[in-house]
Amino acid sequence: MEKDFEGWNKKKQHLNKEKSLYDFFYDEREVWWCSVGINVGVETDGKNEHFERPVLVVKKFNGLMFWGLPLTSKEKKGEHYLKVSHNTGISYAMLSQMRVFSSKRMLRKLGVISEKSFKEVLVKISKYVEPG
Repeated sequence: MEKDFEGWNKKKQHLNKEKSLYDFFYDEREVWWCSVGINVGVETDGKNEHFERPVLVVKKFNGLMFWGLPLTSKEKKGEHYLKVSHNTGISYAMLSQMRVFSSKRMLRKLGVISEKSFKEVLVKISKYVEPG
């Protein structure tokens, strides 16, 4: 399947021109549809006209950026994935795809994961990034 890098480049340029909202309100544990784009190799891509995918806010640094975990609705098993519950259903966090996101990529709030699921995510991430 051919990736639409040109379409994503146009969308990315538009997102970058958007005014930064210093008072943009979002919080950890929330799941947002984000424009993650078209990426290289096995990096996870977004879908549809906004190149979007649900992303869990793991660590908010400020109103402009956060660490996020892309989510998938397809059942995934193994050390690189974690099943999470949120108010709209079940998703699978892709631990190997965690990265920094600009809040400019956030499109609309999807929901919030449970406190229990969020604690499991934090424990799994801390073990996941341990050396060796």
